[in-house]
Amino acid sequence: MPHAAADRRDRRRPRRAGAPGGRRPAVRQVHDGLVRARVHRGRGAGGRTSARRGRPRAAAAFPRAPAPVLRPRARPVRRPGGGPVTGSERARRAVRLAVTAGRRLGLRATEPRVLHDVFNVLVHLAPDPVVARVPSLTIDSAEEQAERQRRELAVVSWLAGRGAPVVPPSPLVPPKPVTCEDTSLTLWQYVDERDPVAAAPPESLEARLTEQAGWVPGLHQAMAGYPGELTPLAPVVPAARRALAELRLRPGPLTPSDLDRMEHECAVAEAVAADLPGAFPGARVQAVHGDAPHYNVLRIERGYLFSDFEDVTLAPVEWDLAGAGPQAIETYVRAGGRRPDPALLDFMEGARLLQVVAALAVTPRMPELARMLEPMLPQWRARPPLAAP
Repeated sequence: MPHAAADRRDRRRPRRAGAPGGRRPAVRQVHDGLVRARVHRGRGAGGRTSARRGRPRAAAAFPRAPAPVLRPRARPVRRPGGGPVTGSERARRAVRLAVTAGRRLGLRATEPRVLHDVFNVLVHLAPDPVVARVPSLTIDSAEEQAERQRRELAVVSWLAGRGAPVVPPSPLVPPKPVTCEDTSLTLWQYVDERDPVAAAPPESLEARLTEQAGWVPGLHQAMAGYPGELTPLAPVVPAARRALAELRLRPGPLTPSDLDRMEHECAVAEAVAADLPGAFPGARVQAVHGDAPHYNVLRIERGYLFSDFEDVTLAPVEWDLAGAGPQAIETYVRAGGRRPDPALLDFMEGARLLQVVAALAVTPRMPELARMLEPMLPQWRARPPLAAP
C-alpha cells in the first residue's frame, strides 16, 4: 500500500462466520474506531509465561530501520485503478478536505489520488510524498478524533525516533492533526509498499500473517518503554458505549436482549480497563499497537514498516494477539514474545467481539459494511457474555 500509517483492506479475506473442520469460529477484529472488520481463523493457545520477570527492556529489539522508500510517482498498489476524485461521496469529500488541509500547510496537492476508500479514506496529495488519512465513518466529534490522533502521532513519532520500523508522520508538515470542517485528519509519509497483502492470494493469507506475527515481539518490546499517557483498552472504552447509544436509536439487526447484553459487556469492559492488573493478576500492561499489528505491516523494498496506530492503547499484549490464531501466536512466541495467558486472551477476544457489534452503529452511513459485520452476530450471541474473572 503506497500510503502512510493507515488502514489495511480486508476485501480479499474470507468472510465466513465459522471455521472449517469443527474449529471454534474466529474473532473478527474491528478497528478504525469501530468500523473495520477482519477475519482470522482459530484462537490463541495459552501456556507458561516465557518472558523474564520485570519490566520489559525499553530498547528497540530490531536494528535501526531503513528510511521508507519514497516514490511519489509510483503506481498505487493499495487501490489499483484508483483515481483523483472518483468513487464514493465519502471519497470525494475526503479529497476536498485533504487538498484544503494540505494547501493550507503549503503542500501543492495538484494531483490528489484516492488510494483507499472503505473506512478511512487515504488520499495521496501528489506530487508531494504525503498521504492524508481522512476518517469517513466515525461517530466521534472532530475534537474526539483529534485527541485520538494526537496520541497516535506522539507514539509513532517516539517510535520512529528510536529507529523502530514504522510509517512516520510526514516531515513536510507539523506532526499534529489538522481540522477541516467537522473532520480531523492526519498527514503521513507516502510509502511504496511491495507485495501488498491486499493482492495476496486468499489461500496464502494465513501463512503470510503467521510469518508477520514473528515481527511483532520487537515492536512490543520497543513500545513497552513508551513514557506517554495512554487510555486503557481505548478501542472499546468508551467507544463501545458511545456506539451503544447510537444503536439504541437505530438498532438494525440487534434485538432488545442484544442491546441489554451490550450494556452489560460495556460495564464489564470499563471495570476491567479501570484495573487490569487487579482483574488479571500478573497481567503486564504496556503501550500496544491496538489493532492486529501482524496485519498492519507494510513490506517495503528493504524490510517492513508497521502502520495504523490509531487504536494505540494501554493493555496487555494479549489485546494485540486476540484473534491471531494459534499458528501466529506460536510464531510470536518463538520469535521472543511472551506466551499469552489463556484466560486473558479469551477475555480480549470477547472484547473484540463487542467491538464488532458496536461497529454496527455506523452501518447506516455505509450499508455494505453491515454485510461484513452481521455474520458475526451468531458468534457473539453463542459466546458467554463478557465477564470479569
